[in-house]
Amino acid sequence: MPKNPNLTKVNHLVSKQDRTSNKDHRGGIFWLTGLSASGKSTLAMRAEAALQEKGLHAYVLDGDNVRCGLCRDLSFSDEDREENIRRVSEVAALMADAGLIVISAFISPFKLGRENARAVSSAPFHEVYIKADIETCERRDPKGLYKKARAGEIKNFTGIDSPYEVPETPDLVLDTENQDIEQSVQALIEYIESEVLV
Repeated sequence: MPKNPNLTKVNHLVSKQDRTSNKDHRGGIFWLTGLSASGKSTLAMRAEAALQEKGLHAYVLDGDNVRCGLCRDLSFSDEDREENIRRVSEVAALMADAGLIVISAFISPFKLGRENARAVSSAPFHEVYIKADIETCERRDPKGLYKKARAGEIKNFTGIDSPYEVPETPDLVLDTENQDIEQSVQALIEYIESEVLV
């Protein structure tokens, strides 16, 4: 509900059914959450490419990419992290409502933020937990972020000095700690297809 009483929501003349029949698939949000270096972005980008090859309309909202534009004014305090996820949730909801398959790749460490992301969307929302423990992620550390966090160069780093609340009942778990990338990508694609194909 808008805070300004002078705003009026405008209704679309194109229905969800029209958008689905136009694309031959439903829209939906597939929200990938997990620690840094768990494999969220890799899985998301690989799945997006594979779905595109199959003629499905998918788009990845990636944490780092969004921080370079839409959320570049935000820090990594708990409050700003919540605002980051709030903004992304609204964008994802709009994109899914347009009939797109939205793959969101965000640490999104807080349960409440993920619950709010689910609540704002009228399209189906799927929480996908990319499971890898802190030791595995720190061993990978492709961007060198854990090393910087351990050295005190990065504050409020999830898993080091800021908490990560593990999803209690995710719709899908991809165990990248014990499963290779190809298996995880294929499992994600199959899950997405099972939920959006008409």
